[in-house]
Parts: sequence; structure tokens; C-alpha cells
Amino acid sequence: MANQLYTKAKEALLNGDIDLDTNTIKAVLVDAADYNPVLATDNALDDIPEAARVAISPALTGVTITNGVFNASPVTLPAVTGHQFEYIVVYKVGASEALSPLILLIDTFTGNPCTPSGADITVSWDTGADKIFKLT
Repeated sequence: MANQLYTKAKEALLNGDIDLDTNTIKAVLVDAADYNPVLATDNALDDIPEAARVAISPALTGVTITNGVFNASPVTLPAVTGHQFEYIVVYKVGASEALSPLILLIDTFTGNPCTPSGADITVSWDTGADKIFKLT
């Protein structure tokens, strides 16, 4: 699998239900052993089992949207421990987990898989033309 938008996220982006530069957007580090993504039907944070969630980031900052490209500043997750993770999932924070839409599944990143050691983990987004993601 390559980095992909969740199907419902595409709909929400087009409907204006997800506003990347005004909503609170976070990332969750996810253990593939405990989560089998189904991009067509998974639509909210509660679709990712709690056992699969290794750590959740603070809100993304430095968000930009230019020419259909979404980007943000690197985000640091402090003192991460737990299972190895193979995915980074970007989502919009809602009033509950069921109302927190999943946006993007990232499975191609430097250091994948990553085993936390208790140190901080900084997610530095892709520096290529597509950054976090690009609508094409």
C-alpha cells in the first residue's frame, strides 16, 4: 500500500467538512499488527483499535495549503513508548473519536517500521513536491 487518503476524507474535503487550515489536525502512530486499514470504509478514529495506537501527536502547526498541496511543520511526539508502528494516520479532531474523521494513511516514511525507545519522535513530513499530500 502507498500513502492514501481515506475514501470518506475525500468526500469530507470536497464538502468542506474538513478544513485543513482551520480545524485541529493531529497524527497518530499506528501498529499494523493491530490495525488492518480499510480505506473505503474506515472513517473515524474509533475505527483504529486503541491497542493499535502507539502515540498521538499534538495539533499540527504551520499548516499551509498551496496549489492543492497540504503541508505542516514537523511535529514532535514526546517520550514515545510501546509497540513498533508502521503507519502514521492524519485525522481531524472532533467532539469524540467517532466524530474525528481519518484523512490520510501514511506507510512510506523514513525509519519504517519504527520501534519507540522512550525518546521523542519527530515526524518530518515529505519534503518533495507532494509534502503531506497533494490533491491530483
